[in-house]
Amino acid sequence: MAKDTFRIVTRGTDGKLHVRDYSKQESLLRAHTQIGIDDCSTDLGLRGLPVLRGLIGPMPEGKNVIRYESPEVFESLTKEWSASKPKRRGKSQPPVEVSTN
Repeated sequence: MAKDTFRIVTRGTDGKLHVRDYSKQESLLRAHTQIGIDDCSTDLGLRGLPVLRGLIGPMPEGKNVIRYESPEVFESLTKEWSASKPKRRGKSQPPVEVSTN
Protein backbone atom coordinates (compact mmCIF):
# COMPACT_ATOMS: atom_id res chain seq x y z
CA MET A 1 0.00 0.00 0.00
CA ALA A 2 1.41 3.40 -0.95
CA LYS A 3 1.82 6.18 1.56
CA ASP A 4 -1.08 8.46 0.67
CA THR A 5 -1.92 10.58 3.73
CA PHE A 6 0.19 13.58 4.71
CA ARG A 7 -0.14 14.40 8.44
CA ILE A 8 1.00 17.66 10.05
CA VAL A 9 1.30 17.64 13.86
CA THR A 10 1.73 20.92 15.76
CA ARG A 11 0.98 22.13 19.27
CA GLY A 12 -1.57 24.85 19.87
CA THR A 13 -1.30 27.67 22.38
CA ASP A 14 -3.48 25.57 24.68
CA GLY A 15 -0.76 22.89 24.77
CA LYS A 16 -2.81 20.29 22.91
CA LEU A 17 -1.58 18.51 19.80
CA HIS A 18 -3.25 19.59 16.57
CA VAL A 19 -3.31 17.09 13.71
CA ARG A 20 -4.15 18.04 10.14
CA ASP A 21 -4.34 15.42 7.39
CA TYR A 22 -4.03 16.05 3.67
CA SER A 23 -5.03 13.42 1.15
CA LYS A 24 -2.98 14.92 -1.69
CA GLN A 25 0.53 16.31 -1.88
CA GLU A 26 -0.79 19.28 -3.88
CA SER A 27 -3.08 20.28 -0.99
CA LEU A 28 -0.17 20.02 1.43
CA LEU A 29 2.01 22.25 -0.77
CA ARG A 30 -0.70 24.90 -1.04
CA ALA A 31 -0.65 25.24 2.77
CA HIS A 32 3.13 24.85 3.39
CA THR A 33 6.31 26.00 1.65
CA GLN A 34 8.55 23.34 0.14
CA ILE A 35 12.27 23.99 0.67
CA GLY A 36 13.68 20.75 -0.71
CA ILE A 37 13.11 17.05 -1.22
CA ASP A 38 14.03 14.09 0.95
CA ASP A 39 16.91 12.24 -0.66
CA CYS A 40 18.42 10.31 2.25
CA SER A 41 15.64 8.55 4.15
CA THR A 42 16.21 4.91 4.98
CA ASP A 43 12.52 4.40 4.20
CA LEU A 44 12.64 4.36 0.41
CA GLY A 45 8.93 5.28 0.27
CA LEU A 46 9.82 8.73 1.65
CA ARG A 47 12.56 9.59 -0.81
CA GLY A 48 11.56 12.34 -3.20
CA LEU A 49 8.88 13.72 -0.86
CA PRO A 50 8.91 17.40 0.03
CA VAL A 51 10.85 18.89 2.94
CA LEU A 52 8.74 21.72 4.35
CA ARG A 53 9.80 25.02 5.93
CA GLY A 54 9.44 24.98 9.72
CA LEU A 55 8.59 21.26 9.96
CA ILE A 56 10.55 18.10 10.72
CA GLY A 57 9.90 15.32 8.23
CA PRO A 58 8.91 13.47 6.23
CA MET A 59 8.81 10.45 8.55
CA PRO A 60 6.74 7.27 8.34
CA GLU A 61 3.71 6.72 10.57
CA GLY A 62 2.16 3.35 9.99
CA LYS A 63 1.80 1.90 6.51
CA ASN A 64 0.23 4.79 4.61
CA VAL A 65 0.88 8.01 6.56
CA ILE A 66 3.67 10.51 5.97
CA ARG A 67 4.17 12.62 9.08
CA TYR A 68 5.62 16.09 9.58
CA GLU A 69 5.99 17.69 13.03
CA SER A 70 6.78 21.14 14.31
CA PRO A 71 10.21 21.27 15.97
CA GLU A 72 8.59 21.70 19.41
CA VAL A 73 6.39 18.62 18.94
CA PHE A 74 9.32 16.60 17.60
CA GLU A 75 11.48 17.54 20.59
CA SER A 76 8.82 16.90 23.23
CA LEU A 77 7.67 13.57 21.76
CA THR A 78 11.28 12.43 21.36
CA LYS A 79 11.99 13.28 25.02
CA GLU A 80 8.86 11.40 26.12
CA TRP A 81 9.82 8.41 24.00
CA SER A 82 13.41 8.30 25.25
CA ALA A 83 12.36 8.68 28.91
CA SER A 84 9.82 5.87 28.78
CA LYS A 85 11.15 2.57 30.01
CA PRO A 86 10.73 -0.34 27.64
CA LYS A 87 8.43 -3.09 28.81
CA ARG A 88 10.64 -5.81 30.15
CA ARG A 89 9.79 -9.34 29.41
CA GLY A 90 10.51 -11.83 32.11
CA LYS A 91 12.35 -15.01 31.36
CA SER A 92 10.02 -17.56 29.92
CA GLN A 93 9.77 -20.56 32.13
CA PRO A 94 8.63 -24.00 31.10
CA PRO A 95 5.16 -24.96 32.29
CA VAL A 96 5.05 -26.66 35.66
CA GLU A 97 3.86 -30.25 35.55
CA VAL A 98 1.40 -31.25 38.24
CA SER A 99 1.34 -34.87 39.27
CA THR A 100 -1.97 -36.34 40.43
CA ASN A 101 -0.88 -39.57 42.23
